[in-house]
Amino acid sequence: MTPRRQTWIGAAAAGLLTMGLLTGCSSEDNAAAECTSTPNGTPVSAAPATGAPTSQNLSTNPEIASGYRSDMTAVRTRTYAVSTANPLATEAACRVLREGGTAADALVTAQAVLGLVEPQASGIGGGAFLVHYDAKSRTVEAYDGRETAPAAATENYLRWVSDTDRTEPAPNTRASGRSIGVPGVLRMLELAHREHGTTAWKDLFDPAIDLADAGFEISPRLAGQIAESAKDLAADEGARSYFLEPDGAPKKSGTLLTNPALAKTLSAVATDGAQALYTGAIAQDIVEAAGSTAGGRTPSQLTTTDLANYQAIKRTALCTGYRKYELCGMPAPSSGGTTVAATLGILANFDLAALRPQELDANGGRPDAQAVHLISEAERLAYADRNKYVADPDFVPLPGNSALSLVHPQYLKQRSTLIDPQRSMGTAKPGDLGPVPLGNGPQPPEHGTSHISVVDKYGNAAAMTTTVESAFGSFHFVDGFLLNNQLTDFASDPLDPDGTPVANRLQPGKRPRSSMAPTLVFDRNDAGDRGDLALVTGSPGGSVIIQFVVKTLVNVLDWGVDPQQAVSGVAFGAGNTPVTGIGGEHPAIDATDNGDHDPLVQRLRAMGHQVSVAPQTSGLSALQRDGTDGWTGGADPRREGAVLGDTR
Repeated sequence: MTPRRQTWIGAAAAGLLTMGLLTGCSSEDNAAAECTSTPNGTPVSAAPATGAPTSQNLSTNPEIASGYRSDMTAVRTRTYAVSTANPLATEAACRVLREGGTAADALVTAQAVLGLVEPQASGIGGGAFLVHYDAKSRTVEAYDGRETAPAAATENYLRWVSDTDRTEPAPNTRASGRSIGVPGVLRMLELAHREHGTTAWKDLFDPAIDLADAGFEISPRLAGQIAESAKDLAADEGARSYFLEPDGAPKKSGTLLTNPALAKTLSAVATDGAQALYTGAIAQDIVEAAGSTAGGRTPSQLTTTDLANYQAIKRTALCTGYRKYELCGMPAPSSGGTTVAATLGILANFDLAALRPQELDANGGRPDAQAVHLISEAERLAYADRNKYVADPDFVPLPGNSALSLVHPQYLKQRSTLIDPQRSMGTAKPGDLGPVPLGNGPQPPEHGTSHISVVDKYGNAAAMTTTVESAFGSFHFVDGFLLNNQLTDFASDPLDPDGTPVANRLQPGKRPRSSMAPTLVFDRNDAGDRGDLALVTGSPGGSVIIQFVVKTLVNVLDWGVDPQQAVSGVAFGAGNTPVTGIGGEHPAIDATDNGDHDPLVQRLRAMGHQVSVAPQTSGLSALQRDGTDGWTGGADPRREGAVLGDTR
């Protein structure tokens, strides 16, 4: 047993895990203050200030709303920092950094722990996108760990059981085996670790293995999501026994949860590498679980060959200019990078600096109505292009065979002229980027997603967004983890009404389009060359991820607020519909009577926006360079996340 494993077992036995959240480090740890205590100015053992998670319509808002922790303050560190959506994962990753590990090392540990303590959002049965900065070579690389469709899948695989049985997969597409794609996150993490890690792969899983064996207490957010999804979890024998009581009641917040099956799985991965999941007994278990017909479920056509053949892909990061900065994001099959870059490229033609939030406080103040209008209109235009043109580039070429056609400054300047400063366009039309044989399909929501931001003491950084798609994925539980339902991110209908193929239609081996937008920001010198790393950010939130990231970037880069104020600020924005979202969970917004009494909502409605004040469920994090070496970080008050590092 390694010394690190002894520390984690001792901490758990000492009652470190209260309500599923951290209260402190083991007394054995002489440097405990660097990775624990009360990050972000609020005790991490506390539930969100506005109360327990509540039920809501998950088709329109990813995951449950779980309140808002008011007046959080930024965390300042000396040389390294990490933020995840759960304090247990943040502390585990922070310890890796403190012991000399790299950003790539910390990602492996953080993901392993998140898959245990936040299984509704991510895990080894899902996929991820990673944007990584190597300080020594000053290079940015994009890693694609997106799931793939089975080789036997057809474009109608999700629509009906077969060409002769045109009934929807049972009990529905998402909960059937048809939604399950080949998991990608472990292959991706192994590739990134091989190229940028220094800590032994096998040691990075110790924290998650120890927590799985010793147990952790269910957090309020996980308990709320279990209650929301109890009926669907009950349909799978493994999920039912793990998440529900013997009488079928959802396990409650504070319940001690152990997962020896996941401990065994992670031990195999730690010893044998990612190959342990893609071949052998675990791979066979995945195929059998996906192909189960228990309870009348329609089985997957996933095979062990599909798993064995999966490969993570290194892609060219999409790096574009915005004012005095360079932004680097994820290229296709994620639409996050292009849509964030296109939105900001359009906004570069407006003076946003003059439209700072009003009454700025720890919670980010109240957004200016004109700023919300301009940003929402720019997003409509960017989403219109994304819906039509972006898909897996290995199957559907982008216009001009390059993402740069979607983000070219001259093209975006032309798009910006379509914005009426006083009136919403409602729904935007895609731009004319030349003839392409593609239809215009919307993006289904990604419900179960998480994000990790990390910088190490060597100057390396990583932004990784990771997901099982919907909350608890497909509800298929095997060997201690959940399988994704990522294939439902493909367009539900492969053809437009006029018979034109949709870019994001399902095809064998294809990767579904995503909205995940892990982002790195760099300073630029007068010549336009890349300077120092300035910001690491990203968020979960389904198709709204793009809006959450844009909001944060504008807050930091245009308005100069600190990272905690930026992620705490009012969530706002629009996809390509007439609806503009204004997060009603924020204390600055009066959401009573559908927002009828709120000045910001009133002004936007007068400009033609159909405003929704439904609670937003972003899980943003942001780490900003503070001086030469230090960092200032913020974690989203709408979830349970925390920032930790060598605090100062």
